Amino acid sequence: MRQFASLLVLGLAMGACETVAEVEPKQEEQDTPAVVYTIKKGSHYSDKNGLKQVTTSSLKFEVTFDNSAVYTTVVANNQADINKLYGLSDCNSSHHVNSARFGWRWYNNRLELLAYTYLNKQWDYKLLGSVPIGEAVVCELRMEDGKYVFVLNGNEVEMPRACQGAGAGYQLYPYFGGDETAPRDITITIKELN
Repeated sequence: MRQFASLLVLGLAMGACETVAEVEPKQEEQDTPAVVYTIKKGSHYSDKNGLKQVTTSSLKFEVTFDNSAVYTTVVANNQADINKLYGLSDCNSSHHVNSARFGWRWYNNRLELLAYTYLNKQWDYKLLGSVPIGEAVVCELRMEDGKYVFVLNGNEVEMPRACQGAGAGYQLYPYFGGDETAPRDITITIKELN
């Protein structure tokens, strides 16, 4: 009986060790590195804007703007124009047909982020809020059936969407304009969190 009890305790101890090993946390995947996008003075497009197919139900990223995001347009009325930050074309169509992305602008002495969409060739936008220069903020864009959900600092904004299911199209990168090109070199740091 004593030998059976010893074997039982040994078996339980070995089983406990196996159980501990089974629930041990897995190694975290290496973080996605942040990418610095530069829009050169006199340009609309950022330096990193290769064609990348995207199929996803959400985009989540951290963005940091530095002082280069503070600018004055040549034509005063263009100061309200919305620059583009990050997003995707959708519904397997051109971004000027269906798309969703965050927009940004230096307006009223603050850096504003906006929800910016095309729905069947008609563009629309809604203000999400202002963000500080030099601090990382988290942005999320969810593609849901018939709507986009933009999230900034806990503030959610919904905008209509032309299709259902996961977003399907190509990646959209930082872009300056509107009518005018970048009045100076502008650098924006984006780190994908998905």
